[in-house]
Parts: sequence; structure tokens; C-alpha cells
Amino acid sequence: MNDKAAQTPGPRSEVCDIIERNIVKLTNLRRKADKQRGLPGKVADFITDFSGSLPFVYLHVGWFGFWILANTGKLGIEPFDRFPYGLLTMIVSLEAIFLSAFVLISQNRLSDEADQRANLDLQIGLLTEHEMTRVLRMLDEVREKLGIESQDRELQQLKKEVRPEDVLAEIERAQERLLDRKKR
Repeated sequence: MNDKAAQTPGPRSEVCDIIERNIVKLTNLRRKADKQRGLPGKVADFITDFSGSLPFVYLHVGWFGFWILANTGKLGIEPFDRFPYGLLTMIVSLEAIFLSAFVLISQNRLSDEADQRANLDLQIGLLTEHEMTRVLRMLDEVREKLGIESQDRELQQLKKEVRPEDVLAEIERAQERLLDRKKR
């Protein structure tokens, strides 16, 4: 395959259009959420992002190295925090407290977003299950009208409406059975 053929996209399918439309919608939703987040949330995210980067590590290595060298008298500076560096310890402890708070703020926001996505996934899954059950029922009605015999037990089970609470109860029963087996 030549380079020109590799660069020229083929005809786009409707699926590509649907995927692109969904990506645009999700991107717009994220932008809207970012705008609604407000300055405190943006500051917390910025600090969290920076504190989880290599420049943050390099900054601290340089800072601690300078602090220790400066307080040993090797840089010609009058020591201001002699070993065991009580002031440095206090500053680093305060920094850790604030960084922990910023990380928790960002994690709470990310957790809320993940909960929203999980809820959306659940709702779409439930809607899809409901639609598929209806389609199976309609196909079964068509089969009956055409006079085609079927003894498919699985199809009969799939035509039944699935209630989320029944699925959750079955999951709990399965987990209890696994725990009972582990105890033995």
C-alpha cells in the first residue's frame, strides 16, 4: 500500500457518524461540567495534577537538597534550620496536609463523575435489555404467525422481562454460595 492510499480515508459509514456524534456530545457534556466546576475545583485539580508530576518531584529534590546544603554551611549561608531540620519538617508536614486535601477534593469530583457514568451505563443497559426483550417477543409472534414450531427453552426465558432487583438478588445469592464454599 502506498503512502497516499494510507492517508486517504475511505467512505465513512453511518456507524462512524454515530460514533462521532456521540463523541461530540460527550465532549460537550465534559466541557459544560468543567465550566460549572468553579474556581476552587479547578485550583484543586491543577494542584493535584501538578503534585502528581515529575516536575513536582524535581522541584522538591532541588528544594530539599538546597535546604540541607544551606543549613550545613557549605553554601556560605548562615544556617537557619540546623539538623534535624525542624522548620523543614513542619513545612513539609503542612504541605502534605494541604496536598492530601486537594487530592481528596479531586478524587471526590472524579468519583461523582464515575457514579454518573455508571448510572448512565446502567440506564442504557436496562433500556437495551427492555428493547431486546420486546424484539424477541415480536420475533416470536412473527414465528407463530408463520406457523414455525419452536421448542427453544432459552428463547422462552429470554422473552421474560428482567427486573434489576431480581438480578441483584441472584448476584447476592451467588456471592453467598461462593462464601459458603470458601468457608468449608
